[in-house]
This record gives sequence, C-alpha cells and structure tokens, in this order.
Amino acid sequence: MIAIKPAAAGFVARCITLHAMRHAMIMAGGSGTRLWPMSRGGRPKQMIPLVRGRSLLWHAAARLDGLLPPSQQWICTGEQHRALILDELSGFDGSHLIGEPCPRDTLNAVALTAAVLQQTDPDAVFAVLTADHLITPQDTFARCLQNGFSLVEDAANRMVTFGIEPTCPATGFGYVELGEPIAGHEPAHETVRFVEKPNKETAASYLESGRFKWNSGMFVFSASGFLEALDRFAPESAAGMRTIAEAWNQPGRVDVLQTVYPTLQKISVDYAIMEPASRDECIEVCTVPMDVQWLDVGNWSAAGETMEADDRGNRSFGAAAHLDSTNVVSVSEDPEHLIATVGCHDLVVVHTPHATLVCPADQVQRVKDLHGIVDEAWQ
Repeated sequence: MIAIKPAAAGFVARCITLHAMRHAMIMAGGSGTRLWPMSRGGRPKQMIPLVRGRSLLWHAAARLDGLLPPSQQWICTGEQHRALILDELSGFDGSHLIGEPCPRDTLNAVALTAAVLQQTDPDAVFAVLTADHLITPQDTFARCLQNGFSLVEDAANRMVTFGIEPTCPATGFGYVELGEPIAGHEPAHETVRFVEKPNKETAASYLESGRFKWNSGMFVFSASGFLEALDRFAPESAAGMRTIAEAWNQPGRVDVLQTVYPTLQKISVDYAIMEPASRDECIEVCTVPMDVQWLDVGNWSAAGETMEADDRGNRSFGAAAHLDSTNVVSVSEDPEHLIATVGCHDLVVVHTPHATLVCPADQVQRVKDLHGIVDEAWQ
C-alpha cells in the first residue's frame, strides 16, 4: 500500500514470515474537536491532510507496511467514514474496515476487533495502534512492536502497553510506572500502575524518578485473553459483544450491530481494562518502552509542530504573510486565501471555507469547548 523506509525493511520482512497469527488494528474513530474547524463531522481529525499533504491515518497505515501483510491489517472507525478512508488508502481491503455505527470510546473499538478476529483466527494476537500520532524512526517502532507481540505470544495472559519517554512534565497525558524488567524480553518491564493526567508537580516528580513513561494508547493483546478480561471487568459490554459476534457472519449482522452497539457503556480501554488488569494477579500487564519521537497531534499547537518554522517561530500551512509577528500558527485550507498578521504573538489562526478560528496559543485546549457551543451547521 505504502512503501516503508529501506532501513526497516530487513527487520520487518522477518516478522511476516515468522508470525502468521499477528494482526494490527488502527483505531480511527476520534472526532478531533480540538482541531475544529478543519476537523468536522464529515472529516475527522485523522483525515486532515496536514502532514506533508497526507492525513494522520495515511501515516499510521504507512507504519504497518512490511510489518504485517495486508490480510492482517485492520482499521476500526465510524461506518460513516468508510468511503472517505477507502479513498484515502487506495488498496486497503474494505472487508478489513470494521465500521462502528456510533462512537463508544476505545474499549468497544478494541473489543469489537477482538470479537471479529476470534471468528476466523482463534489464536490471534493483535496490536492496537493510534491514528493521530506521528512516530519516528520506523525501525525503532517496528522493534518495539515485535517485542510486544513476542510477550503476548509467550503468555496469553499478558497485556502490553507501550511507554513513551517523557520530554517534559506534561499534564495532558496519562503515565505508566515501570516495575521489574521481564527476562528475555528486554527492555520490557512489569507495569506497576497507570496514572491519568497528573498535576504539574506530580508529573515533574515522575520525570525525576525515571520510573514513569507517557502512556502511548497503543497495546498488544491476545484476542481470547482480551475477551476473557472483558468478561471479568466489563460484563455488560462482554454480553453485548457476544451478541454481536454471534451475528457477525449472519445476514442480520448490520441490524444487530446497530441495535446493540449504541447500548454499550462509553468508556476507555485504559479505565475499563488496563487499570484493573494491572491490579489483577491472573493478568501480567507489561510496558515496552518506545524510544521514539512521538507527537500527539491533539490540538492546533501540536499540529503546528508538524510545520516548518520561520526565523521568528511562525508556522504556516497554506498561504501566509507575517510582519513583526512571532510564534503564530496559521492554517488556510483555501489556496486562494492569504492569512496575514501584523505584530501578533503566540496566536493560532485557522481559516476554512465555512469558519475561521482565532485563538491565543495557550488556550488551544478550549477549542473543544467552543466546538460544543457553535451551531451544528458550523460543526
């Protein structure tokens, strides 16, 4: 589908020949309201062509080329985005796009994938990957994924998360605390606990300790092991997923999915599964440190980091002119529309055919709240 860098090709080619039961699913169901107005209901964040003219989903799919054959690659997303995604990822097998009738957070996206995989591959081990991050270099990502697969293949009761080396005491990310190393799977560690978005002081102490990583939101599970954990920690969701799985290969599949899926509890896989699993004696939760450059493109300031800066820190996507301005992020979706600033500092300006956003850089997180109050016609 998309060529990988030659440096990673030799390593990842071996993965294909040695492990036929490995799968990977990219979660692409987020709405990305913090990237409004470019991100809208009909075109979510992961489909915006912000990075070198390509979408975040395109880059996420590119990371899998050579790691796994197309027959073992999956995408879980909103059913309404099916045509958009298949157009963006020419050559992707449409039967491997798992369409959610409505968003029910990450727990149900992962559970639905596990249930679908178990229908045809009871021994499936699958990675859960994100569609809104930029990760380099490719060969380091590939080796970490290999380690995650190996951990679960050696013990089906294992659940693996990937930890990113913190670069600052961020309060917008979750953290994982590392325990003892796991022999034979270096540099993997046992996972002591998950901590969700600590305050600044606590985050600073985590960095100083050297025992904590950012929680990447990427995982590796055994399909059967995940569904067993779902039964224990989220029994109502497990019951609904069994009903969906029983109908998956039947003519009434769509009706069952549309009836049952919206009734499932809306909750993240971290809260529902990973946190209780880390305290459960029957499950071994592991963390593989991922020493990569990792950018969570979750708001306009982060999106600006994907753009080249001029000598005054201004970053632009589309036509722009800045006079005596510094640290301005300007985005114009209209090739015939120029964004011009004079004497502006630490500002975000985003222009689209239907709306224009102007926001101080230190308040980009509030764009999500703004999205909630504008009329539906502008969303």
